[in-house]
Amino acid sequence: MKKKQEHKILVLRLSSLGDIVLLSPVFKNIKAKWPDAHITLLVKRQFAQSLSGHPDIDKIMIFKSFSATLGEIRKAKFTHLLDLHSTLRTRLLALFSGVANKARYNKNALERRLYVKFKRPNPALEKHTLEKYLDALKVWDIPIRYSVPKLDDWVFKPADLDTKEVGSICIFQTSFIGDSVLTTPLVQKAAHLFPKAKIIVVTRPQTAEIFQSLKEVSKIIIDDKRGFGKIIGIVKTAKAIKENNVDVILVPHRSFRSALIAKLSGVKVRIGFTNSEGRFFYTKTVPFSWMVHDAERNLYLLQGIVNENFKSADLRIESAGENAEESVKKMLDDAGVKGKTLAGVHPGSVWPTKCWPEENYAKLITRLERELGVISVIVGGKNDLDLGEQVVRLADAHPVNFASKTTLTELMALMKHLKIFITNDSGPMHIATAFGVPTLGIFGPTTKELGFFPYGEGHRVVEVKGLPCRPCALHGGKKCPQGHFKCMRGITVDEVFGSVKEMLNKN
Repeated sequence: MKKKQEHKILVLRLSSLGDIVLLSPVFKNIKAKWPDAHITLLVKRQFAQSLSGHPDIDKIMIFKSFSATLGEIRKAKFTHLLDLHSTLRTRLLALFSGVANKARYNKNALERRLYVKFKRPNPALEKHTLEKYLDALKVWDIPIRYSVPKLDDWVFKPADLDTKEVGSICIFQTSFIGDSVLTTPLVQKAAHLFPKAKIIVVTRPQTAEIFQSLKEVSKIIIDDKRGFGKIIGIVKTAKAIKENNVDVILVPHRSFRSALIAKLSGVKVRIGFTNSEGRFFYTKTVPFSWMVHDAERNLYLLQGIVNENFKSADLRIESAGENAEESVKKMLDDAGVKGKTLAGVHPGSVWPTKCWPEENYAKLITRLERELGVISVIVGGKNDLDLGEQVVRLADAHPVNFASKTTLTELMALMKHLKIFITNDSGPMHIATAFGVPTLGIFGPTTKELGFFPYGEGHRVVEVKGLPCRPCALHGGKKCPQGHFKCMRGITVDEVFGSVKEMLNKN
């Protein structure tokens, strides 16, 4: 009888916790191919305890010294070795390991150095690190069934805290509208896990309305960062947090200033991300990964205080408030579109390079109405009125222009009336997905890998593939660094219309 092949696999990754979190699909694909596989992950000592909760990792091996670790590897008699770090140290470990079946990911080190030093682009750099990890599995003929990290893949050791005594939780988010919207599931889940705790939110004046609409929020502390407030507000905001006797502070915002305020507030349990600029001010940090959507990443912060897995159902907002809903119903009635199929359209953005050309939006709106009978409702902030009116003028159709005419809570209430939402990479995009509206995101200077794509099933992103200059910035910019704006001009009306039509037919 032929002896069954053994799969005793060692995975090497001596990097930061955020990079290691990306490995989850690698483990899942290995186990899918070889259910009997025994996977050992070699990591630095400081990450061992945090990583022990993954269901597909059978053992954590801690890197000590080169000689001691090599001795442990040789003694374990692994059948397979997968080097997902690809440095001189891990290459030497692999070389002298005595393991017959070896695979290594290509980190394109030379290409990366040339790009950083001389801005020399290379197609190899367009691949995300996770894609390269998965490519390494091809040596062992492992099919790729899993390609995206999931929220419930990991369980992290929570802080040493008596959760029964948590009477107040502060959530600190002073970023843009989109970031604030993506923080609302964290607010709601924190309230669900700690029903007796008072939920306090620290936010900017411009985004306070988003949190005011949530019944779970007991109090809002305004941190006005404009002008001198950016400096003076540090002490003022820290004092306000301290006066509210907060037990735990969760900080999805990754700035040094946010971490400093958390420290100065005197809150005993302070939790932020591993890549936060002021991470040393926190009592506990949780991993940050670009490959996980922002809303999911924010929920990771709760794993700093509870041993809990979260699901996609935890990421949807249920209500925007009765007053806002009544107001929106009246606005739609006055516009004469009650009972019609409506598409939300957001042509604006804080960053000009994130905007698909307004004439393209006008052509799209025209085709939606003429060919599909769909009426477009243009939305936007207080600075988008002129843009909305320009799109209306250019369109040979009858869109409704609500740009600058709705509050944030009214915009949230509008979502339940929309069949689809078409938008640039922007805050309203996250509002739409949070309310379960099928969303089509038009992405130019930013990419999905930055973690801000429309979250969940039924959503799409339209983008130009193969541009070596993408992404050019985390949030976009005022003008194209290359001067050609190909990332947006290369997206055609036909392409967007075709995607919208397919999405509408599925709903």
